[in-house]
Amino acid sequence: MDQLRRECPLNSDPPECDWQFLYTSQGIYKGISIYECKTCGLQSQYPRQNQTNLYDADYYKGKAEYTYIDERETETFHRYVWNARLDNIQKYISSGKLLDVGSSFGGFLKSAKEKGFAVQGVEISSYASKHANENEIPTFQGSLLDAHFPDASFDVITLVEVIEHLENPKIIFSELGRILKPGGLLLLQTANFEGWQAKEEREKYHYYMPGHVYYYSDSVLKKILTPLGFNRFICYFGVDFSLLSKLRKSRGNFKHWYDYRHWFRISYYHFKSKLSKAGFPLTSSYVLYAFKSR
Repeated sequence: MDQLRRECPLNSDPPECDWQFLYTSQGIYKGISIYECKTCGLQSQYPRQNQTNLYDADYYKGKAEYTYIDERETETFHRYVWNARLDNIQKYISSGKLLDVGSSFGGFLKSAKEKGFAVQGVEISSYASKHANENEIPTFQGSLLDAHFPDASFDVITLVEVIEHLENPKIIFSELGRILKPGGLLLLQTANFEGWQAKEEREKYHYYMPGHVYYYSDSVLKKILTPLGFNRFICYFGVDFSLLSKLRKSRGNFKHWYDYRHWFRISYYHFKSKLSKAGFPLTSSYVLYAFKSR
C-alpha cells in the first residue's frame, strides 16, 4: 500500500490516505484487485501489470487479450467526433498549441492541425508513434514525464480515455499544470465513478481493465486540480459533442444495413447520460474541461 500512498494526488504530508481492498473485478476482465482510498474516494488496481508491455503492435491489431480499435481503419468516421470536439474546444480556445497525451496514430491531432492548431503528441507505443511521425504529426515516443516540455508550453492539453492509464497521478497532474499556459484548457475524458452506472455495476463495471490503473470521479478530479491553479470547470456528463456526430462515427463499424439498429442503443445512452438521480448522473461517461487561472 505504500506505493498507492505515494502516488495518490490527494495525499497530504503526513499521509492520510487509507487504502483498503474493495473487491475483485467480475466484468469483462475478471480477477483485477481493486482498492479504494477511504479518505478521498480514489480507486486503483493493485497489483498491476507492467503498463509499457501492454501497448505493443498486437494491442493495436486486435491480437492481444487486451486490445484497442485501430482508428486508422475508420478514420473517416472518427473525424466526425474529432471535428465536433475541436469545434467545442474552439469556443473557448480558438487557436494555439495543442498537446494530445496518448495520441495513438495521430488522427485527432491531424484534425486539430487542419483547424489551425500547432500540434504535438505524446504516445508510449513505438508502433503508433512511428506511424504518426511518418505522417508529419510530431509525436514524442515515451511517457509525458519523459518528454520534459518547457513551462507553459500549451494552450490546450487533451487526455481522451488516457488519465486512467497513467501511473503516479500525483506527479502526472502536477506536470499537466506546469506545462499548460495560464488561461489554458485541460480536457479529460474518463469514467466518472460517482455516476450510477459505476456505482450500481460495482465489480462488474466494464471499466476495470488491465491498462486502467486509477479510477476517478467528478469531485475527485476537481479536488486534485484546484490546488494546481485550475479555477473554472465545465462538466459534460456524457460527451462534449453532439449525438449526430456520435451516430456518424458509429457507421465505421457497420457491416450490414441492419447494423443501424445500434443507433437506438447509442441514442438511448446519450440521452440517459444527461439525466441524474439524487444529484448524480445516471451514466458514468464524462468529460471535464478544466481551465487554469491566468
